[in-house]
Amino acid sequence: MSSIAVRWAGPRAVLAEVPTLAEVLALHRRVTTQPLPGQLDAVAGARTVLVRFSGHEAAVSAAAALPHLDLPTPGRPGGRDVTIEVVYDGVDLDEVGRLTGLGRDGVISAHTGQPWSGAFGGFAPGFTYLVGEDRRLHVPRRTTPRTAVPAGSVALGGEFSAIYPRRSPGGWQIIGTTAARMWDLEREQPALVRPGDTVRYRAVRELADPGNSATPSGKRQGPAGPGAGLEITSTGLLSLLQDLGRPGNGDLGVSPSGAADQPSARQANRLVGNRAGAAVVENLLGGLSLRAHGDQVVAVTGAPVPLRISGSGTPRSPAMGHPFALLDGDLLALGTPTAGLRSYVAVRGGFDVQPVLGSRSTDTLSGIGPASLAPGAVLPVGAVRGLPPVGSPEESMLRPGAGTTELRITLGPRNDWFTAGAIRALLTREWRVTNQSDRVGVRLAVSSTDPTGAEEAGVLERARSGELPSEGTVAGALQVPPSGQPVLFLADQPVTGGYPVIGVVAAEDVSLAAQLPPGHLVRFLLVDPATLAPSALTAG
Repeated sequence: MSSIAVRWAGPRAVLAEVPTLAEVLALHRRVTTQPLPGQLDAVAGARTVLVRFSGHEAAVSAAAALPHLDLPTPGRPGGRDVTIEVVYDGVDLDEVGRLTGLGRDGVISAHTGQPWSGAFGGFAPGFTYLVGEDRRLHVPRRTTPRTAVPAGSVALGGEFSAIYPRRSPGGWQIIGTTAARMWDLEREQPALVRPGDTVRYRAVRELADPGNSATPSGKRQGPAGPGAGLEITSTGLLSLLQDLGRPGNGDLGVSPSGAADQPSARQANRLVGNRAGAAVVENLLGGLSLRAHGDQVVAVTGAPVPLRISGSGTPRSPAMGHPFALLDGDLLALGTPTAGLRSYVAVRGGFDVQPVLGSRSTDTLSGIGPASLAPGAVLPVGAVRGLPPVGSPEESMLRPGAGTTELRITLGPRNDWFTAGAIRALLTREWRVTNQSDRVGVRLAVSSTDPTGAEEAGVLERARSGELPSEGTVAGALQVPPSGQPVLFLADQPVTGGYPVIGVVAAEDVSLAAQLPPGHLVRFLLVDPATLAPSALTAG
């Protein structure tokens, strides 16, 4: 009989839970070698496999099928053998020796004296959780995480060993340093270690290329130099290239990313006759200006902004949601949004920059994709041969206005980590978008106008303590850190997380959440994950 339990992770994803890491690896191998209908991605965690689907119906079918899957017999991983040279000079090596009772030399001997198996990815591109058989090296994470761990740091955390591919915050115990480049987009397989690989650490006195090879290659390619296209003369607060993202790379620690408001990005491409996945410019809070090199057809959607064209002839103000001509030398300027946050600029032919892992999107969390746009860069425009006709004008797809925005949410996968009062507060309070929000997530706090007037209403209290083993997350996940104030993940969300997710916003509403400015109020409407109908479930 199968030991797989299924938890909903929003209407388009399920979290399959199994008792042991060996069963995680077996289940992950099963769904990656024999994908379920409509499956987009499968991300292994310490005790779970998160499986994402293209639509709700596929997720419903998978939720029924997963508990009945026959898993392959656990065995030696079928990946590659990788040897990594390490100088054991880590700042926590003596502390790990004390915690384990092995001493400094004993830790080194135990770390190098066993094979380590690649279990799952996450946290950062190229960061692979490795598991060994020697339980003596199981050590707790640091009480206070470091704000910056150098690239190439070899570390232990819980039952795992791993190597930090890039400089980043981290709470693991650092025992050594390697020069191995863990992530390099110049390689055919960017990650040096992938799930299923077997790693052996080898102690050395010095590194062949210290402080250099360990620095990851993110291939942050910028736009081309002068030529036909659109030249950036001003970026405003932030302007990025985005398309529909790079799903399917979760095991590499790479999030899908893509446009934060995908319906608006699709609409912009539709208006100029592009395919839905063509690259567009995503602009935050206006201030973007572009000069045409050659005649172009352009459309702007998303957050409504005043548009102004100057250059050839009389200055004019084209309408949002309409395709319009931008003649050679013309300058298009975007003003401040009257609603929402993010506007999208599409050009007929799309912006023709080199894709990274199949996408032209900039991932602000991992650093993958084109660099943020800067004045002086010229974005080349692709060929227009064979494209559909330019589209007809359309109304804005943006729905948030004044007042409170309602977002549909399903409970889980970890709502059982919270008290009934916390769930009741989530569903009955008004929540305010804080100014500490970005493409990774929207941070929420209780509204100061909430009828209860209670400060504690903004804290979602846990029913249980302890650490949640790392598991996959999705865009729309409402993760609750120890502060008790929820964070709603957006396009650049981390692939895995260690804080419990109390609920997941419906995929159709995530783009709406991405357009909510600081101070805007939100209410959550509970829906059933299997039917998407308003749920009769109450919080108390």
